[in-house]
Amino acid sequence: MERTALFPGSFDPFTAGHLNILKRALTMFDKVVVAIGINQDKKTFFSNEKKLDICLQATAGLGDRVKVIEYDCLTVDICRQLGIHHIVRGVRNMMDFDMERSTADANRHIAPDIETIIIPTSQEFAHISSSAVRDIIRHNADASDFLPKGVNL
Repeated sequence: MERTALFPGSFDPFTAGHLNILKRALTMFDKVVVAIGINQDKKTFFSNEKKLDICLQATAGLGDRVKVIEYDCLTVDICRQLGIHHIVRGVRNMMDFDMERSTADANRHIAPDIETIIIPTSQEFAHISSSAVRDIIRHNADASDFLPKGVNL
């Protein structure tokens, strides 16, 4: 049986740290669906189309084991729609862990058949956050060291 995981996020933008988590998730799962959450009430830096483009650029070299989608429902609902029973989340520090743990507990309450796997980011990427990357870009500085190779904004 093929094991597939969902890797959800706002990915505004998808960073080198996100790619690190995705590659590590691919060591545990046959396929990973990168799911860009679309929240119409949330103001984002990049348009939905640009976030999708960046994710597709970042994952282009990973082959057919990675699929990139958008979704605008509860994460557990997109998991159910796709028949996925595992959610992958990355954490950089203990604050991230506390937030992800709370979200995982809520998801488990709503959907006990869907398990969350929390992967700590490799140390070399722990300083990278999407908000820091957005700030670098907003101030017209070079963010290439924080983005996956091959990503053109």
